[in-house]
Amino acid sequence: MRKIPAELCVKCKGNKHLCGLTTCPILERFRSTIDVVNKIYNKDLIQGSTPPSIVIGEKNYPNVKLLFNIPPEINGEEAKKFEDPKGWWGKASIYEIINYRSALISNILDAKINDPWKLYEKEISLSSVSEKPVASEAKISGSILPKLKFDGYLAPRGPTAQSEKIQITENPKITETLDKLIFDDIKAEKGIITLYENGYDVYKIINAISLGLLGIKKDRKLVPTRWAITAVDSAIGKKLLQKIATYNEINDILVFYQKYLGNYFHVILYPSKYNVIWIEIWHPLSLWTNELVISELKENFWGEYSFMDGGYMAARFSTLEYLDKIKRQSGIIIIREITSEYFAPLGNWHIRETVKNAMENKIGKFDNLKEAISFVNSRLQAKINLAELKSIKLLFTQKNIEDFFSNNQGQNRHSSI
Repeated sequence: MRKIPAELCVKCKGNKHLCGLTTCPILERFRSTIDVVNKIYNKDLIQGSTPPSIVIGEKNYPNVKLLFNIPPEINGEEAKKFEDPKGWWGKASIYEIINYRSALISNILDAKINDPWKLYEKEISLSSVSEKPVASEAKISGSILPKLKFDGYLAPRGPTAQSEKIQITENPKITETLDKLIFDDIKAEKGIITLYENGYDVYKIINAISLGLLGIKKDRKLVPTRWAITAVDSAIGKKLLQKIATYNEINDILVFYQKYLGNYFHVILYPSKYNVIWIEIWHPLSLWTNELVISELKENFWGEYSFMDGGYMAARFSTLEYLDKIKRQSGIIIIREITSEYFAPLGNWHIRETVKNAMENKIGKFDNLKEAISFVNSRLQAKINLAELKSIKLLFTQKNIEDFFSNNQGQNRHSSI
């Protein structure tokens, strides 16, 4: 959560709004959790439709925890809203998303990563990739822990309960393409690309990898969900980059923009071989910091980036999709500004979806890259100078990829004389 000084909360007690927020996030979480726990008070059987929503944890790997999420007493299509990144985007507020996630009971099962078939036989893994919510029930043991857990990669998680048994009481609806791949003996990466090229939802592909439904049969394993997100982003990104490298460069310098949940994105495309600069500007009292912080990441023509960042990979995914759609390659600058409005981590899905929507919202066309950068700079809420950032300075001083290829060709001609 956003680091609001504790002394401010003590003075406010949830009703003076001293932190500047319209609603107290502590009280919102408390109300949501109490509501869902009251639904199952003194019950040892939780019934409802999973949206679907399953998470594989990474703690104590290879002996991991499977979290099967059910909104108690919510059935059919109504359950979908509890895990629906594409449906949430542009409509659901942070508070609404927190309330949705607070209303899910995370039913915990112990699982071994090298036995995905056990979950398949019980249709638990199949429920994670169903095209519609699936009626389910979980027999729990012990008490429910009424805590809400947040994560930078994944959507928030509601109260948890250890489960003795999880039962799927309705047939999951699986597409023919995925059903065939489950029984095919092909590499997981090929399975990912096949699903993607057939228009399969990326979040379902992540679940398919995480639950061990793709890959060479003898090598299949459960994959922690965090790792599955990276694997899918990387596999699809690699495929898209191979195609983009064959396209001509764009002719114009374009600026795109979109905002959601206190995150403001500007994307600049300019004539160049593929390379990316990712800039994050964290405002004081935003999620992770009490002061202004700027982070920079670079990726070169060969798809090599300076460090792994989940937010960048999500934004990169949507930008690559756009370049493939217009059949062009370009240099890219993505600027993410995170304000104090973003007070709770909701996972990186909103980055992927906001950048995707940004690429449908062109707000400027320029003849000069410095002018485009200056234009974006004038729109930022932070009082900074983008032109003074190291990554931007290097953009105008270092030799570009054309120089590299030109020099290499010249050296090759010289060596052949």
